[in-house]
Amino acid sequence: MEKPIKVSNPNQQSFSELINVFLKIGLLSFGGPAAQISMMHRILVDETKWLKEKQFLNALSFCMFLPGPEAMQLATYAGWRLKGILGGLIAGLLFVLPGAIVMLGLAIIYAYYGNLTIMNTLFLGIKAAVLIIVIEALLRVSKKALKNNESWFIAIAAFIGIFFLKLPYPLIVLAAALYGFFCMAKEQKDVTESKHQSVSFQRTASTIIIGGLIWALPFAALAMMSSNPILTDIGSFFSKLAVVTFGGAYAVLAYMGQDVVSQYGWLNPGQMMDGLGLAETTPGPLILVTEFVGFLAAFKEGGIWLGVSGALMTLWVTFVPCFLWIFAGAPYIEWISAQPRLSGALNAITAAVVGVILNLSIWFGLHVFFAKVTPTSYGPVTLWQPDLATLNWQVVALFILCAVLLLKFHWGITRVLLISAAAAFGLSFI
Repeated sequence: MEKPIKVSNPNQQSFSELINVFLKIGLLSFGGPAAQISMMHRILVDETKWLKEKQFLNALSFCMFLPGPEAMQLATYAGWRLKGILGGLIAGLLFVLPGAIVMLGLAIIYAYYGNLTIMNTLFLGIKAAVLIIVIEALLRVSKKALKNNESWFIAIAAFIGIFFLKLPYPLIVLAAALYGFFCMAKEQKDVTESKHQSVSFQRTASTIIIGGLIWALPFAALAMMSSNPILTDIGSFFSKLAVVTFGGAYAVLAYMGQDVVSQYGWLNPGQMMDGLGLAETTPGPLILVTEFVGFLAAFKEGGIWLGVSGALMTLWVTFVPCFLWIFAGAPYIEWISAQPRLSGALNAITAAVVGVILNLSIWFGLHVFFAKVTPTSYGPVTLWQPDLATLNWQVVALFILCAVLLLKFHWGITRVLLISAAAAFGLSFI
């Protein structure tokens, strides 16, 4: 059984401990935001006790409001709270870089060969394990967030809205926040007892200005010096995307799919879906699908090194704003949680997150178990209908194996992922 992470003092973290913990999180962050948030909760709240339950949930609710990958921003916030801006940079980078390196390698293989059969087989086992991690996340978060009938109502409404009615994710979060702001404030009267850090609007303004310059200057310099417009086109497109993509990678896909395929002609629809599939099965945020797009777009124009430059440009303009949002907004999270109405809004968002994770669990489960799942619309209602003939018995077997190892025997995530991947490889010969 994998031992929990041990730290010398939960209140005095060293930078070496911070690096070790967030490197582990980055290497094991498979399965999208639900699984990643579950892993961070286990490590940062239960094992190291670096964050309290309330701090974690308040930060999670705040990150749900921001554009970009909420799990990466949550990791950045945790690092910032522990060791300031340097800690936030370390945590955020370690969350992103392992997946970004893997994604770049897979994109290069894909560009030259277009065939990742062995990798897909191994990732099939990882998907089965990830599904259990997502379910565990659902159980963990729901126990903490659903404390009364109102919270249950919000979670159920959020699930119905996103799963059956296909309502935009930002709209669901906004509706939950408004409901909590006006209807749940009275439950938060005791929250003002918590101590919170004083905030400086001048410091916030300085953070925004400096962060904005760091984000924009390399792109502007490249635009003036580069003779190939593809890099500036990539930088411009994904810069705009970074400030409007609420709701994670699936929202990104919806926003960018048409432009990438139809307007720019960088990828075809099949390549677009392959990129999302690779992002789903590699560590790191699902929004790394943008790196795949940036690499292929530049690779088609000038080969491997221009492709790498396109990937780096995409990573820069996509993730630098995430650090900016956190460093500017994180000092206000404690202040927000100390305000009855704002705290009510955060609690309502947390309840809505449970519904969103349930949606991800079912959606992910259907697409892992069945090769073909068809959405069918009945007026405003959408139902996902799996083709029973496409049920993959190997994935079912792997899922049961992972469920027993993780939920019954409480094996560590690392061991379960490795065993599931190895078992998938072995089953491929049957």
